Amino acid sequence: MPLQLCEDRDPKGLYKLAREGKIKGFTGIDDPYEPPLNCEIELQLKDGIVPTPHEMAGQVVSYMENGGFLEA
Repeated sequence: MPLQLCEDRDPKGLYKLAREGKIKGFTGIDDPYEPPLNCEIELQLKDGIVPTPHEMAGQVVSYMENGGFLEA
C-alpha cells in the first residue's frame, strides 16, 4: 500500500510519532521497506483503487480457507 495511505489509516498515530523522531527504525519513515522475497499472498489494487481494510481482510481469509489453513 502507498505510504500516505498507511499514514492516513493509522489509528494509533505511530507514523506521526515516527515522523516526529519519537519512534526509531519505523518502516517507510527512517527504515526502508523491504518487500518479502517469497510471499504467499499479495493484496493488489483493484482498477487502481486501494481496497478497504475489510475487503483486504476478506481476501486473506479466503486465501487461508482455500489453502486449508482455516475451516469454513
